Amino acid sequence: MQNIFKKTLLAAATATLLAGTAHGGGHEEKVGVILGFTGPIESLTPAMADSAELAFAEVSNSGLLLDGKVIVPVRADSTCVDSAAATAAAERLVNSDNVVAIMGADCSGVTGAIAKNVGAPNGVAMVSPSATSPGLSSIDDNGVFFRTAPSDARQGVVLADIVMGRGIDTVAVTYTNNDYGKGLADAFATAYRSAGGTITIEAAHEDGKADYSAEVGALSASGASELVVLGYVDQGGRGIIQSSLDSGAFDRFILADGMIGDSLLDVDGGIEGTFGTLPGSESAGASMFNDVAAAAGLDGSAPYAAQSYDAGALIALAMQSAGSADRAGIVAHMSKVANAPGEIILPGELAKGLQILADGGEVNYEGATNVEFDANGDPAGSYKEQEVKGGAFTTIKVH
Repeated sequence: MQNIFKKTLLAAATATLLAGTAHGGGHEEKVGVILGFTGPIESLTPAMADSAELAFAEVSNSGLLLDGKVIVPVRADSTCVDSAAATAAAERLVNSDNVVAIMGADCSGVTGAIAKNVGAPNGVAMVSPSATSPGLSSIDDNGVFFRTAPSDARQGVVLADIVMGRGIDTVAVTYTNNDYGKGLADAFATAYRSAGGTITIEAAHEDGKADYSAEVGALSASGASELVVLGYVDQGGRGIIQSSLDSGAFDRFILADGMIGDSLLDVDGGIEGTFGTLPGSESAGASMFNDVAAAAGLDGSAPYAAQSYDAGALIALAMQSAGSADRAGIVAHMSKVANAPGEIILPGELAKGLQILADGGEVNYEGATNVEFDANGDPAGSYKEQEVKGGAFTTIKVH
């Protein structure tokens, strides 16, 4: 898989270089791509970055962006969890690399820190494909922050409905001890209790520990036979699951987005029957994105790949709508290209959208995830109910 990613990036970089040569010098605009290339979701971010850069390459190779400009992505590491490091990385993107917009960040805590400390003061648009904390809806961001993944205020309700719908009325809950984990756990607990469910214990866990047997012991002692794990697929959440399987405390798990990824499938003991929620849809746009991604050697079904492509596409379309790569213009035109009225644009149709905008028309980018921003820059979004069947995550239903 890593070789495929590297080949795709090399091809995209070569295409961008050729496009820049064809259109002459001074036609490059840099866009930051800041994601947790190290840290608790590092297995998810290669597909996210590649998908955003796929949109940039599609736009650049069309020759239609601002009379032939090309987008050059500049990557930076958010770490997912270290706000100081993420802020410093974003500051380098904005002040040294002079990016005109940012695709990212990813995890909610670092995203909020970047939005408040870098994005807002510098007027730089940020479009996160995966930061889902409800608290981000009301941050003081000077209007620069948008996201293509819906808020966990809704995911908590959807997950609670799914759990109750399966006849599970008693659970234990563990969550990663940060903004993302707390926000999602609160949303789930409120909805689940309102529906008549019982939570025997709600316990935070810290990432980065070598041994989670004490945490699992407390969760098991609460008397619940089902465990909700709201954490990170490559960190504490995985540790909780492995320790549960090792001790026999739990053998099936209820997950949310940050825990769903193929790297979890290789835990010792297996997680057959485990289920949870992941932002996404199976709309016409989602199907078209899968085809576009496959043609580039990418897996369009990877977590947050579709949201990342949409984030990249929106940045490019906002540039075109604004008539320049001016930072303030991109911010001002983000909702204009994402929302009605306008001709609907889907994945693989970015050249069409660019031409319509160049001709003075309007577009309504729905993309792969049915994007439509509210006043806070949040999408309503939809969720895929996924279950591990035959050793793979399979979509059961879209909510």
